[in-house]
Amino acid sequence: MFNSMSIELKGEKELAAMRKAASVVAETHTVLMASVEPGMSTLDLDKIAEKEIKARGAKLAFKGYRGYPATLCVSVNDEVVHGIPSAKRILAEGDIVSLDLGAIVDGFYGDSAVTVGVGRISDEAKRLLKVTEESLFKGIEQMLPGNRIGDIGAAVQRHAEAAGYGVVREFVGHGIGRALHEDPPVPNYGNAGTGMRLQPGMVLAIEPMVNAGTADVKVLKDNWTAVTCDGRLSAHFEHTIAVTEEGPEVLTTRGG
Repeated sequence: MFNSMSIELKGEKELAAMRKAASVVAETHTVLMASVEPGMSTLDLDKIAEKEIKARGAKLAFKGYRGYPATLCVSVNDEVVHGIPSAKRILAEGDIVSLDLGAIVDGFYGDSAVTVGVGRISDEAKRLLKVTEESLFKGIEQMLPGNRIGDIGAAVQRHAEAAGYGVVREFVGHGIGRALHEDPPVPNYGNAGTGMRLQPGMVLAIEPMVNAGTADVKVLKDNWTAVTCDGRLSAHFEHTIAVTEEGPEVLTTRGG
């Protein structure tokens, strides 16, 4: 996934293109989040995502990437990440569903994920979503020049585990720019004060995946879909963020 730790710092020209790609991702997510309802299939959501990305003049970042067959990763309930859309997978009241997508504009990538409820969801599910999104922003708060990669993961881990949840180790955040996955890898766990120093011009995709129970996951026979080993719920939130002199700039923010 990653090369030999070659970090490209983005200048204003590159960041301008990344803001465009990130905007497409954010706008598509807004449409998807409003579209989720009981009775629709996960393939329905994939079709919406592809239509919205193309309508904005962007290219699909996920479809065909390492053989992935769809535009959108749609992961339901105990599915952690990389769920493949299917006409047979029908959303039901009370489900939670993570929507992970990317877009390409002028050769640069944007990447983001959000987990939403289908209709009315349990208090347990609401708490998991809330804590997971909060853990993402705890990590983002650490994206200051001079801080280290380990500060991000430590902040995510501390917040999620304080709530009694498990933080997935097998999948991590990453640099992003001319490629979907660039250096450096950004774990959602670790020790503060360790790892590479953050510099203005670095752009990272931070994406905690937090499980209601054990942190352990397994990949199904489709070689894509990861699920929790104990069958309990999982949530996934992700933003693309630039490190600037003034602090973190969330490129994929939705509605301000």
